[in-house]
Amino acid sequence: MRAVIAEDLALLREGLVRLLEAHDFETVAAVDNGPSLLRALVEHKPEVAIVDVRLPPSFTDEGIRAAIEARRRVPGLPVLVLSQYVEQLYARELLADGTGGVGYLLKDRVFDTEEFVGAVRRVASGGTAMDPEVIARLLTRGRAVRPLDRLTPRESEVLALMAEGRSNAAIAAALVVSEGAVAKHTTNIFHKLDLQASDDDNRRVLAVLAYLNG
Repeated sequence: MRAVIAEDLALLREGLVRLLEAHDFETVAAVDNGPSLLRALVEHKPEVAIVDVRLPPSFTDEGIRAAIEARRRVPGLPVLVLSQYVEQLYARELLADGTGGVGYLLKDRVFDTEEFVGAVRRVASGGTAMDPEVIARLLTRGRAVRPLDRLTPRESEVLALMAEGRSNAAIAAALVVSEGAVAKHTTNIFHKLDLQASDDDNRRVLAVLAYLNG
């Protein structure tokens, strides 16, 4: 599976390359700035891109901007964003088109190899992988939005876990309930957020986006 990595810290960049290669990924490009990232993504069209939000030259939002532009040119390009902090605007913008695998993790998650590699694989396969802390910050900010008030506390828990990219089976295990119960909650969530009830991945992403954006 081919990957492109964008990280300005040489030590972390090399560490990511070695980590992914140890888990059967091929790193086709490892860059340290926004313009190089955009070129690499468009040229290589990798199965997954792992992108730091802040890259040279200005260390503001070059990484995410390059990734979003690359997804415009290569629809559905899977992107996993790494960030030192919770950047609410970027998390929302990454999800905005509702196509292709997307993820947003805090950099600390890289040190949990199993969790991190699992997130990379999930994004590469077209799923979502949202850091629990990112989700908590975004959902807390949006609690007063009226459509969300329709959800029960349990439905809110299910949606938060859905946002992390978990399947119904994984959500059921986390909440210690049956898969049938999770499926029922999911159907209710879609209905309350005015989305057609479906287990389709795009509908799940749209539900998460509706939750984050209100």
